[in-house]
Amino acid sequence: MAVALHLRLLFFLHCVSFILVISVMDSHAARSPFPADRTNTTELPTTGFTSRSSKSTAKPPRTTTATKHVTGDAGTTAASRKDTREEEEEGPLELERRSTRSLKVAKTPKTIPRKRKLITKKPKVKKAKPQVKHSVSQSVASETVPQCPPLGLESLKIKNNQLRASSYKRRGLGPHRGRLNIQSGIDDGDIYDGGWCAQHRDMKQWLEVDARRLTRFTGVILQGRASIWSWNVVHSYKVQFSNDSLVWRPSMNGTEEAVFEGNQDLETPVLALFNTSTVARYIRINPQTWYQNGTQGHICLRAEVLGCTLPDPNNIYAWQTEPTESKDKLDFRHHNYKEMRKLMKSVHEACPDITRIYSIGKSYTGLKLYAMEISDNPGKHELGEPEFRYIAGMHGNEVLGRELLLNLMQYMCREYKRGDQRIVRLVKETRIHLLPSMNPDGYEKAFKKGSELAGWAWGRYSYEGIDMNHNFADLNSEMWNAIEVETDPSKLINHYFPIPERYTSEEAFVAPETRAVINWMQDVPFVLGASFHGGELVVTYPYDMTRDWAPREHTPTADESFFRWLATVYASTNRVMSNPDRRPCHNKDFLRYNNIINGADWHTVPGSMNDFSYLHTNCFEVTVELSCDKFPHVSELPVEWENNRESLLVYMEQVHRGIKGVVRDKDTEAGITDAIVKVDDIDHHIRSVADGDYWRLLNPGEYRVTASAEGYFPSSRTCQVMYDHYPTICDFRLTKMPRQRPEDILAKGGKLPKDLQLRLRQLRLRKLRVTTKAVNQRRTAAAAKRAKRM
Repeated sequence: MAVALHLRLLFFLHCVSFILVISVMDSHAARSPFPADRTNTTELPTTGFTSRSSKSTAKPPRTTTATKHVTGDAGTTAASRKDTREEEEEGPLELERRSTRSLKVAKTPKTIPRKRKLITKKPKVKKAKPQVKHSVSQSVASETVPQCPPLGLESLKIKNNQLRASSYKRRGLGPHRGRLNIQSGIDDGDIYDGGWCAQHRDMKQWLEVDARRLTRFTGVILQGRASIWSWNVVHSYKVQFSNDSLVWRPSMNGTEEAVFEGNQDLETPVLALFNTSTVARYIRINPQTWYQNGTQGHICLRAEVLGCTLPDPNNIYAWQTEPTESKDKLDFRHHNYKEMRKLMKSVHEACPDITRIYSIGKSYTGLKLYAMEISDNPGKHELGEPEFRYIAGMHGNEVLGRELLLNLMQYMCREYKRGDQRIVRLVKETRIHLLPSMNPDGYEKAFKKGSELAGWAWGRYSYEGIDMNHNFADLNSEMWNAIEVETDPSKLINHYFPIPERYTSEEAFVAPETRAVINWMQDVPFVLGASFHGGELVVTYPYDMTRDWAPREHTPTADESFFRWLATVYASTNRVMSNPDRRPCHNKDFLRYNNIINGADWHTVPGSMNDFSYLHTNCFEVTVELSCDKFPHVSELPVEWENNRESLLVYMEQVHRGIKGVVRDKDTEAGITDAIVKVDDIDHHIRSVADGDYWRLLNPGEYRVTASAEGYFPSSRTCQVMYDHYPTICDFRLTKMPRQRPEDILAKGGKLPKDLQLRLRQLRLRKLRVTTKAVNQRRTAAAAKRAKRM
């Protein structure tokens, strides 16, 4: 009995101790709202954006004791900071990624590690907890909104008839012009002005967007009017929503109507995110305050709206909707410098037999200018195989070309491995060079801002502020000056113009990126190329500079017809350019020109890469303006690839149009370097390269072609160019002139062939006759003088 009582007492004491331990653990847990080994999920607004929240919204919440307790672990903080840096290197500040990046921001406030001596005294936990919840609700309120892409005011997905306004001053300032980053003409007052401007100056004015279906609206991006003459910005505005455009409800900030901060200058895009998303079909931007300068301050703005369209239950033909994805499963995202290197390396590892990565130089900050070669024999120029190049990213904020070239690398590698005969033929018959980023410094600058927020010029220039599209040597002026001075047209050169010495000096204001590309052009015998830009939808061809420095004037080259063909090839196969129903991007309607134009007829550009390439090398080059939006949102990239894939391929195939051949020494069969190849009636010659091979781009037709070289007799022949995608072979064998050839043969101990002996004898006889005639004339003159004396 005593033993049993003792056992019961021990069991009772054990249970009491267990309950006490549990109560202490619960008490400690009550003091900390987050587990000690978990990261604080409190989020602050994204600092990477130029973001203005509503005016009535409180400032970002202060870090609470709970937050301090969580971030007090030094190791965790260091690791999370490292993760933050890696995150910033891995991806752009895309709108749909904002939530992920905001998680890292909460760790940046300076906090003092809090010790865990909180058990002895009972703290006021009940009062602290609501503060934490309130802070989380304020900061997370905007972060829990689905991260939605732009509706497409800038990219023109939103049509003109989807935009309405309370009033507008005139047609050129109508609601259809209220698009983010839209550019105006040189003069205010035309039909292509720089934004929407209300006719009246009161707080009842609005710009309305019809999404045409239920949409979860999450934010607005605002800009001032694009103008060099007027200063019109909206300082604050409200937003309203509607399902029928009759009954409107405002965007709220708690119990008050939200007022959002707008712009302080004309160009900087300012992002405002709604505290809570709203599902509606219509959205209105209602300006409240604006810049006023007496009667000159008008209500003007450009805008973009962020929103996710919801599935339409009434759409029974979903397959007819506009595609938003590509059938090619490629890496569709914006790649910064580090990610670009990784992708190029992965393509090389997947196709090591047909790819090679190399650097042509470095940017001002030391970033390498990486290029990828795609060929069946990488690293070597093959006799008769033309060299082709694509260059993107000359302007750092015009990013679509960069992503298209990265997509093209992946696509050609994959299709070559699959046995696609079109790609196999291109790889085997062409040496292709892809330079995705000529201006990596400018791109990194724009990349940090992200899509929609980089603005029109942010990141455009090099680190030194150089516009590289004006940074090449101005050979046009050298050519036209020579034409004016020289009276004998036969003495004029029309190709391979030398670079002026003032340009090659170290003191010349030339970007290192420009010098690297020039050296690249001189090292590789390119035949055809194109450079990719953004902000318009058009293909331009040389000359880019007017002869008399006029603002614009049609200035053709000798190869005008072929350049027009090249531009048409790309424009006619581009899905957007070839769409007859598309609207102009900004202030020029290129549809009237079939989406191609002589560069100088658009606007004069001295020192362009196109003109330099044509006048200094054998390479023909055009500029492709790929999209109205310089920095398309990541969601647009798959569609843009579909728009340009065929154009990229068919343009490369044009390198095989025309004639090609080898200029050889007739006796030794050795290739002749720098032989001049001339086509009658086309006043622009080209030269053979190191092995004597040459390529002359020509439209179909019959041509009389002459090859000549120093110390050789010229040779001519007729070459017929067909409509096939294969060039016509026109080889030349040149005979050395007698004055040099006998010396070479006799120096080697050889004998002169009979035909050469005959030609030498004829030459000696001709010289003898000339000499004899001159001697006889002198003798006759002397005899006449003597006769007069007598």
